[in-house]
Amino acid sequence: MGVVGPSSIAQMEYEGYTALRVRVDEGVAFATIDHPPINLFDAALIADVDRFGREVEADSEVRVVVIDSANPEFFIAHADVNLILQLPREPQPPPSELSFFQAMVDRFRTMPKVTIAVIEGRARGGGSELALAMDMRFAARGKAVLAQPEVAVVIIPGGGGTQRLARLVGRARALEIVLGCNDIDADLAERWGYVNRALAEDELRPFVDALARRIASFPAEALAHAKAAVTAAEADLVPGLLEEAHRFAQTLAAEETITRMERFLELGGQTREFELDVDFDPNQLAREG
Repeated sequence: MGVVGPSSIAQMEYEGYTALRVRVDEGVAFATIDHPPINLFDAALIADVDRFGREVEADSEVRVVVIDSANPEFFIAHADVNLILQLPREPQPPPSELSFFQAMVDRFRTMPKVTIAVIEGRARGGGSELALAMDMRFAARGKAVLAQPEVAVVIIPGGGGTQRLARLVGRARALEIVLGCNDIDADLAERWGYVNRALAEDELRPFVDALARRIASFPAEALAHAKAAVTAAEADLVPGLLEEAHRFAQTLAAEETITRMERFLELGGQTREFELDVDFDPNQLAREG
């Protein structure tokens, strides 16, 4: 990870987004996801997150990045299943570089800025993976829900979830999350290390705001060096991400993958009512008969 240096951009404007609202205040870039009705990680939101990541990485005025949501029910529901259905189903050779999605979220891990996710509602699938790529995660007690439910539709987390969870919560708990496809509430997420802290809803944003501004008050070079040094303590993430991408691609070739994804959409998947249903049984996605 490089250390922040002079930027050719005098002052970033952060204009023209369709699914994000961005403001910069005292060295903190606040990016608020505002993509009704459920903050679906679709093409529009993916494009905005990718662009924002590139722009904020190059902005020498920013030292801390905070991503939150305008919707108290959803951080990001999950990746758009319609997009996944369009991915190639033919066998693919092992990749030599990160997938677009992996690289997009990993930028928040490697950029010389401190990155923080504020989770008040649901963060499943790709939404969980974006949060996992951030340096820190803080969740609203009684409201935040995190999950990696991909196995229920015969794929695997493909945006870094398998690799980051194993490092954060340990192998056994990562397998429980990935294979069980269950929702993890804020308190359990805190206990396992999925998030830094679970805080009461009225305490969450004031705490993160104070922390972000405190960190941003320190010299950018020191922050970048400190983050790089801590990141260097981790085992190299890239080989595992490449293995994840290869295995994700292999799951797309299974006939049952298409069946379950289409059934998910038929049952109302990606609607607000469906995504808020805590009693949904993933076995309903299985082939009938």
